[in-house]
Amino acid sequence: MPRGEVTEDLIDFHDEVARGGVAMTTVAYCAISPGGRVHRDTMVLDSRRAVALRRLTDAVHASGTLVAAQIGHAGLVANTRSNRASTLAPSTRLSAPAMALVRGATEGQLDDVIDDFGAAARNAVDAGFDAIEVHLGHGYLVSSFLSPNLNKRKDRYGGDTVRRAELARRVVERVRRDAGDTVAVTAKFNMDDGVRGGFWLTDSLPTARLLESDGHLDALELTGGSSLLNPMYYFRGDVPMAEFIASQPAIVGLGLRLIGPRMFRTYPFEEAFFLPQARQFREALSMPLILLGGVNTMDTVESALVEGFEFVAMARALLRDPGLVNKFHANTDREGLCVHCTKCVATIYDGTRCVLRPKPSALPGGGD
Repeated sequence: MPRGEVTEDLIDFHDEVARGGVAMTTVAYCAISPGGRVHRDTMVLDSRRAVALRRLTDAVHASGTLVAAQIGHAGLVANTRSNRASTLAPSTRLSAPAMALVRGATEGQLDDVIDDFGAAARNAVDAGFDAIEVHLGHGYLVSSFLSPNLNKRKDRYGGDTVRRAELARRVVERVRRDAGDTVAVTAKFNMDDGVRGGFWLTDSLPTARLLESDGHLDALELTGGSSLLNPMYYFRGDVPMAEFIASQPAIVGLGLRLIGPRMFRTYPFEEAFFLPQARQFREALSMPLILLGGVNTMDTVESALVEGFEFVAMARALLRDPGLVNKFHANTDREGLCVHCTKCVATIYDGTRCVLRPKPSALPGGGD
């Protein structure tokens, strides 16, 4: 969104998806603070935006659909130059997205982060959202605390799996407390960072069990990959490098030419590519789980429900055809039109859209 404001394009985007038959649409990504933005056009879910967002939630509800707000802090993924604000990390390190050395957060700063999550949750309720999705994935701040690769702390927030999960557990507890029982609270949760020495099943499965045992979450949405170190792990398909470079300022584009091939690895697209890892979580947990990752066919949806996943999430398939779910219901189509070109990924800074749609709806300043 330009300067993080609620625009008619944003409202129209979600209303179009709502009218297309989905059970719930998610406004993503909403930062909990100015320093937690991905870049300057990321929305901060403060009290002023909550008032403006009521127009969006009312529009979606009028179409018979629920709506969620995804909240988080970008951490090492925050562009500090664009934001003109500092960011935080579990341990001090250089960050390419931040274009700076990011200092490890103090315990006092983390207390402030937890308070900011609580405030964002209250604002989401005031804005009329039906659910709040806490971002615990993709190398964003809370996700980076879970990672043994990024978290080298020696205090209560670092060390073994349980201590590295402390921030995530405190954040989720605060969101639930401040949101109350009138809305659902879910979390987008990394199963695998896709990075050597990163968060993997040996850590993510026991962490998920801790989150389940705490009892504050209504569901986990299972994902993977790192916006900081391996972003194509959660997209899969060809890397739109030329489009990435063209979408950035000249100096950033030059950097992408130099480091892009190392940062953006190529993974072949497969339908439901996170399903093998997600099955481990379905076996280990009793709480509701949301499957995502390359879902484009009705066969995949049906098989996921049979396997015990309560919900299925789609993104690129709906960018290509916002009315796909209605077509599934009517049995007029069994497969979406998405060709998995991943060129939509490079549009997030000027209006997230499918480049193949003749009249695309835009979502400026999207996130992941």
